[in-house]
Amino acid sequence: MGILEVKGVNKRFGGLQALGDVNLSVQENTVHAIIGPNGAGKSTLLNCLVGKLIPDTGSVMFDGNSVLGRTPHEINQMGISRVFQTPEIFGDLTVMENVMIPCFARRDGAYRMHAFETVANEATIVAEAEQILEDVNMQDKRDMHAASLSRGDKRRLEMAMCLVQQPKLLLLDEPTAGMARADTNNTIDLLKEINETRDITMCIIEHDMHVVFSLAERITVLAQGTPLVEDTPDNIKGHPKVQEAYLGQAH
Repeated sequence: MGILEVKGVNKRFGGLQALGDVNLSVQENTVHAIIGPNGAGKSTLLNCLVGKLIPDTGSVMFDGNSVLGRTPHEINQMGISRVFQTPEIFGDLTVMENVMIPCFARRDGAYRMHAFETVANEATIVAEAEQILEDVNMQDKRDMHAASLSRGDKRRLEMAMCLVQQPKLLLLDEPTAGMARADTNNTIDLLKEINETRDITMCIIEHDMHVVFSLAERITVLAQGTPLVEDTPDNIKGHPKVQEAYLGQAH
């Protein structure tokens, strides 16, 4: 039994079958990639996992509890955080202020909007934010406005904002999209470190096979909304159907 279990999920949009009988099992503390061409159903599946869409049929269980019928906020409180294709940050705030914001909505209820009513609470939040920035190697940018960051650093900041929430599962939708190769490699290194040091399970949607094969321990390949293959990276690379239809040569 994985920390995330998707069973028999179907989703239609009018006459379009976006997901057809999808089964997926993501094991705790692993990195699991979901790949496939545009229109394969990857984003639809991700939206079903975070409460933005409700499957027509099937079940989605996280850590033994159903996510179906819950709001995105409730699912976030369960321990699922999401990183979007375009980094979602507050550009007019500083890096430090961006990281402090999630402290007010922590899953464990330790901080709420009244947290700054005492100096002690403010000091606690500042200390936690500073530690997170150090963990993602952004402490030297703490006073910069987020809008001025490079795309790679904006992604790193978004990761920091997710880490403050102490997720059990991190969903990443093309985390290296639009990045230069150097920023891509830095993001790969950061994700490896987060997975190894914080025991955070990751589920990644990604088109860049360099990223997929650098990170993933298991890969699910979707074809027109239906899983084609699920296997280890080595076996995926050599699978003739996958090579012919989706991957070509990894780079």
